[in-house]
Amino acid sequence: MENSRTQGVVPHVRLRWMDVLWLCFLAAIAALPPVTEIHKQAILLAMGILQLSEGWLIARLPKRGRYYVVILKILLATILLDHTGDLGINSSYYPIFYLPVVTAAVYFGPWGMLGWTLLSSAAYCSFLYPALQEYALTPSGIAELTIRNVFFFLAGIIVNRFATENRRTTLGYQVLAEQLAETNRRLESAQAEARRSERLAALGKLSAGLAHEIRNPLGVIKGSAEMLSRKLQSTEPLAAELSENISSEVNRISALVSRFLDFARPVQLERRLCSLPEIVERAIGTVNAGWHGPPVTAERYFEESVPSISLDGDFAEQVFANLIQNAYEAMSDRGGGMLRIEIGSAERDGVAGVEIKVADSGTGIPEDLRDQIFNPFVTTKKTGVGLGLSIVAKIVDEHRGSIELAGGGREGASFIVFFPLGAGTGDPAPDSLSN
Repeated sequence: MENSRTQGVVPHVRLRWMDVLWLCFLAAIAALPPVTEIHKQAILLAMGILQLSEGWLIARLPKRGRYYVVILKILLATILLDHTGDLGINSSYYPIFYLPVVTAAVYFGPWGMLGWTLLSSAAYCSFLYPALQEYALTPSGIAELTIRNVFFFLAGIIVNRFATENRRTTLGYQVLAEQLAETNRRLESAQAEARRSERLAALGKLSAGLAHEIRNPLGVIKGSAEMLSRKLQSTEPLAAELSENISSEVNRISALVSRFLDFARPVQLERRLCSLPEIVERAIGTVNAGWHGPPVTAERYFEESVPSISLDGDFAEQVFANLIQNAYEAMSDRGGGMLRIEIGSAERDGVAGVEIKVADSGTGIPEDLRDQIFNPFVTTKKTGVGLGLSIVAKIVDEHRGSIELAGGGREGASFIVFFPLGAGTGDPAPDSLSN
């Protein structure tokens, strides 16, 4: 049995086969003479009730229950010997002390078992004092008493050894089960990531093909609209204005096509040792320069002596500029807010690196979108294509890092980016990779 359980939760206790054996043992003792001794039968009944409620008591009192059980059994065994013989030391029921000895051997370690066995032996030997008031202790009596006490300890040692081995084996199985569960979780995560990469690869090829096919006619449309605008500027002002509108919308569509190409194009990394605090500061400055919404306060919590990381500085700045821009826009719906950026050393799966946390006080991300937020065309914005975070995840993946969405609900979003120290060192994968 477990020595401790979660407090406040009492599990359902079932009748164990060992309890049935103990009850049979007690019933057999009750059938032996003196059968009519009412005190004997009452004590045996109390022992049976204690045995049945033992699991419940330990479950209700995880820390003290086992102590109470052993003490009560020693007391009941002592009282039983006092009512089953003229001299308790000569009672044929002395084996009843095996009950607290075995119980202590099951619930305690070796030293605890020895202490409780010593207490049980002392309780049994306590009947020796009144006996010596009337009788003398012969050498054969000393030998008999010694043998009985030695067997108490022998039984406790044997049972405790098996109980200890059983606990050790059970603990080993629990650790193995936890390791298997963690391995399965990682395998499922890897499989999901592989499926996501396959979908992104197909989508990237499709996006690249469509973008090239769309960009060529867009150029023709834009050139024609600009030519018409120049020719009709003086004679047909309305037509010229419409031509300018066409040109403006073409520019917007062209920018969208460029986003598609950014998503589909392989990332060419040019790694060098970079300071992440400096990159983040540049990203904040870039976003602040183009921000015209409600005021946002940026709090910085940068660990001292953050190690440099082998990164492509421009792509890394793009990652944080995108995250910070998203945070600003999310907080604009609430009239501004607080942006918190933390940078510090961290470790993931035994790999040392640097962790950057970008948290805002905006509207948050709905639960139904959290698992898909890094997929293309998934967005919480009213206007947007949903490629920003997909490109961010792609850049981080190319650096062998990781990005995850932490926090939840409507209390803002928190993104955690991790870059390993070994990125780009040793024998890395090619810098040119595509989804």
